[in-house]
Amino acid sequence: MLESQGLFFKNLISHLLQQCKNPVQLKQLHAQILLSPLLRQKDHHFLISRLLFITALSDSGSLDYATGIFQSIRYPNLPIYNIMIRAYASIDRDYANHLSQSLILYKQMLCKGISPDCLTFPFLIKECTKRQSLGTGRSIHGQAVKLGLHNDLFVRNSLISFYSACGFANSARKVFDEMVDRDVVSWNSMIIGYLRSGNLDEAFDLFREMKDRNIITWNSIITGLVQGGRPKDALELFHEMQCLSDINVIRADKITIASVISACASLGAIDHGKWVHSYLRRSGLECDMVIGTALVDMYGKSGCLERAYEIFREISQKDTLAWTAMISVLALHGYGKEAFDVFKEMQAEGVKPNHVTFVGLLSASAHSGFVELGRWCFYAMKQIYSVEPQIHHYACFVDLLGRAGLFEEAEEVIRNMSMEPDVFVWGALLGGCQMHGNVQLGEKVAKYLIDLEPLNHAFYANLCDIYAKAGRYSDAKRIRTSMKEMGIQKEVPGCSMIEINGFVVEFSVLGSPNVMMGELVSVLASLSREMKTKCIIVTNETLIEP
Repeated sequence: MLESQGLFFKNLISHLLQQCKNPVQLKQLHAQILLSPLLRQKDHHFLISRLLFITALSDSGSLDYATGIFQSIRYPNLPIYNIMIRAYASIDRDYANHLSQSLILYKQMLCKGISPDCLTFPFLIKECTKRQSLGTGRSIHGQAVKLGLHNDLFVRNSLISFYSACGFANSARKVFDEMVDRDVVSWNSMIIGYLRSGNLDEAFDLFREMKDRNIITWNSIITGLVQGGRPKDALELFHEMQCLSDINVIRADKITIASVISACASLGAIDHGKWVHSYLRRSGLECDMVIGTALVDMYGKSGCLERAYEIFREISQKDTLAWTAMISVLALHGYGKEAFDVFKEMQAEGVKPNHVTFVGLLSASAHSGFVELGRWCFYAMKQIYSVEPQIHHYACFVDLLGRAGLFEEAEEVIRNMSMEPDVFVWGALLGGCQMHGNVQLGEKVAKYLIDLEPLNHAFYANLCDIYAKAGRYSDAKRIRTSMKEMGIQKEVPGCSMIEINGFVVEFSVLGSPNVMMGELVSVLASLSREMKTKCIIVTNETLIEP
């Protein structure tokens, strides 16, 4: 009788634990488990294990409370340790000032003679991944090998992510190549690892080898290509994804759309961007703040400021990135006053600006000649908003002062920089000298930059222009001769892109394989001849006027 009552009570408590929604209920059930005389020892241990799992890992639980339960267990076994190791490895915290509790528990477990299993190692490796603790992670890897658990799929997938996060893509690839059985997580982890290390070609090759791709695979490679400066390749992959979606039943999600819109923004492919925007509406996907911000950036960079502004106003809850996107596109097109008006709204809404916001404001100040506003931005960012100026803020501020001809102030800003000025800061000052014909300072800055990067053609070209504007043609000729003797020329060929009927076509001085260059040259030559003919006719008509 007592045994059947005990079994009923055990099943009831187990069911209630599964349905529990808040910490108060969990504590009440905990009390029932502790006080009930009906439970046998093994049933009591089972329920405590279930309680610990829910308390440690569910949203309704509390890790502190779970720790108290764990410490009350006299003889914790391997599953109990695994629960706590997983719980500690899964929480976010300040790693600079926090001990690795999961690793401490692992050592404690080993000292008690409890051997880990294949469920223990993935979470230990996850802890090392978040901390980027290469030495500890390698040690854990070695112990997995020693215990014969290194061939487990989950352990190997964790190791791929670990080595990739620590910047050791070759070690991750070695683990990947040694795997007998791989799942989609294995492939995705390796592709993401290559993308993080900037090795886009290896990531792309691996993507081509992969047979069963999921939405994470597509999103990873498309986003990686966009962030890696290859937006055209990203758009082509998106087209391929659309063609294959009917076969593989993979539909673009919000991450895909946001990345593709960013690719369109980088290319200035407004027609394609509009198509993606309409696809978003047709697909029924929510235009959330991330996508809205991407659309503002895309329309703004493509010159459709009114549409960008409309979408910006449609975003109900704007975060820092949304406000910054609007400020940046206004600054890009020289609408300095409007950029600062949006910034005033941002302040009124209580949204805190970040370092990118101030890049946009300083750029707006430079292009609109707002010297006083630019000064206020540069000094307010640290004193009011606690945003420490970075190298690009100094470059923008020096550019503002250089454009205004305030060379002494610009030099003082450079002297008082908290970090070593780079070529962009000095280049901004050189640009101001070139604009205002400041030969003495321009010559000094250009020579310094040439000493710093003797093969950079831009500095020689700027110095030539400064000399030419000052009428020092012999000095300009000397610089050009020196460049020719040293074999200095533009390293990256000039190129531009244009969207034609939804396709992005690239033109380069080295030639473009997909473009009929001969026909284009012929048309340009014809236009040139026609313009010269028109010019001669107009000139002759002017000469015979009474």
